[in-house]
Amino acid sequence: MSSIGVVILAAGASTRLGTPKQLLDYQGCSLIRRVATTAIASLAEPIIVVLGANAVQIQPELQDLAIQVVINLQWTDGISASIRTGIEALLAIKPDVGAVVLLVCDQPFISSTLINQLITTYQQAHARIIASAYAGVVGVPALFDHTLFPALMSLSGDRGAKQMMQQYNQFTQTIPYPEAAFDIDTFADYTQLLHATLHH
Repeated sequence: MSSIGVVILAAGASTRLGTPKQLLDYQGCSLIRRVATTAIASLAEPIIVVLGANAVQIQPELQDLAIQVVINLQWTDGISASIRTGIEALLAIKPDVGAVVLLVCDQPFISSTLINQLITTYQQAHARIIASAYAGVVGVPALFDHTLFPALMSLSGDRGAKQMMQQYNQFTQTIPYPEAAFDIDTFADYTQLLHATLHH
């Protein structure tokens, strides 16, 4: 059975937040380290982390982990450039990789169980895309079969995985995962995250 890799898309500048969201602390751990260790604990391997903005600040959070860090020098071109950079790095390490799971660092409730569920559903269902469904949308975390790598790598600007899911709707299967609906774009989101944790 061919391996399934992970690409963590973490090159953005967190413009709306005003500080690198990758370094925000949640339960004693930065968001970037949290998603990386979550991926390491899953069935997926190898794991690529794509950095861009603030890479020098962020890299020390990852230096002792069993992952590959790559820098997307074109991070200002949008998330599509990070997807391309990540898949190129994945193929360089594992040319025969069967699929990729795309993750972002600002969904703090993502678990290794979800990643494993994406993988096992893919292995059983033979769909080319397995995506998370939440809050009325279909999005990441999502798994893409290797036959879709060329299409993923030809995306442009800020058009990311969701466009692919719409384009290949008939090949997409979804897993309900309401926890993925919470992401951090503003300081209010982060405050809400900390407040929710205190009251759990």
